[in-house]
Amino acid sequence: MGIMARIRERTPGDRGPLAAGRSEDLKKENAFNELKAKIHFRLINLLDLSRLSEAEDKILQEDLRRGVDIILAEENQALPLPEKERLCKEIRDELLGYGPLEPLLHDHTVNDILVNGFDQIFVERKGKLERSTIRFNDNAHLLKIIEKIASGVGRRVDESSPMVDARLPDGSRVNAIIPPLALDGPALSIRKFARDPIRISNLIQFNSITQEIAMVLEAMVQARLNILISGGTGTGKTTFLNVLSSFIPNDERIVTIEDSAELQLQQEHIVRLETRPANLEGMGEITQRELVKNALRMRPDRIILGEVRSGEALDMLQAMNTGHDGSLATIHANSPRDALTRLETMVSMAGLNIPDKAIRHQISSAVDVVIQIARLSDGSRKMMGLHEIIGMEGEVITVQEIFAFELMGVDEERRVKGRFITTGIRPKFMKRLEAMGVQLPPQVFRETARL
Repeated sequence: MGIMARIRERTPGDRGPLAAGRSEDLKKENAFNELKAKIHFRLINLLDLSRLSEAEDKILQEDLRRGVDIILAEENQALPLPEKERLCKEIRDELLGYGPLEPLLHDHTVNDILVNGFDQIFVERKGKLERSTIRFNDNAHLLKIIEKIASGVGRRVDESSPMVDARLPDGSRVNAIIPPLALDGPALSIRKFARDPIRISNLIQFNSITQEIAMVLEAMVQARLNILISGGTGTGKTTFLNVLSSFIPNDERIVTIEDSAELQLQQEHIVRLETRPANLEGMGEITQRELVKNALRMRPDRIILGEVRSGEALDMLQAMNTGHDGSLATIHANSPRDALTRLETMVSMAGLNIPDKAIRHQISSAVDVVIQIARLSDGSRKMMGLHEIIGMEGEVITVQEIFAFELMGVDEERRVKGRFITTGIRPKFMKRLEAMGVQLPPQVFRETARL
């Protein structure tokens, strides 16, 4: 008998042993979740949560296990030891953590957590997305975790404010959007930060840059050049900014300005500023532009802007042009030329009706270097180019490329092949480096031989 004949012979309810097994597993999982929810609710009244949050891990586990045993005995429920251990762990995650997300947050191989719905969670590992087996109980459970994350940084998410940018205690970036804007239920995106900040040696090890480029980057930061880091979403702009900031001397006063604080600077003298959304009445909003203006009154040696998004671009350029050298910022753009065009557009958003030529002149005077980074098809992140802004030619900003990454195809395992090349141009900022006492070997800028 053929396969199709066997399928036709089945009754409508006969979905085969595989489907039946999945159905049975789903029933068990639902029963487990119902039991967990019931015990969770009872434990809130049974345990001192303020004591739990300060307790050592061993004492915490004992208190939870004791509470679970009491409730199971009252409910006449018997569970095997592995299921009881799992129950205690998941209840602990619900009480003190972020529920089902906890294992993913502690998994160092996971870079991004993308929740499309309560039963659809994807993670990114090494630049590639894969589906996770972890799930929430339902949309209400997912919404509860989102509200917990938002309230942890003094923000809210509800029908009147259905979008929120927040962060976790370790600095990981969080974005959430809920109905009515999200049609299929709440959606959550978490960009995790490495527990140990990535350093310049790691970028060299990952082949994101070369040793020679690293020397130039360090020299540029020490010589107080104004640097703009350009790239698309998920290319690693903030990580690259963190690496560059590590070259800032420890005796300088740094003011950071971000929509949602996530920079991991290692220096001692840092003031971290963060925007504030409007309240329920639509009042009290503090924008990045207001923070930039305020930062100028704080006697900063360096101003670091997490991301240029709007009219604060004008105030940033004015700061760069009035003695606040060594500023760093990131911008969303696919090329250095696009970055400059976007910067020009953002300045015009300040609403001061400045002529285009004047804006471009300010940009060419303020920004010294644009670094372009990208995430390639194999998930790797590279510095694609280092471009120096050298002035104006008519009404056009003049740019010259110093370093570039030359793509050379892919290998058998679909990994991108390529090499870093030097254009042979000696940058104009070398005079500034030498004036600041920063020396670089002359061979660093020697043109790469073409094959």
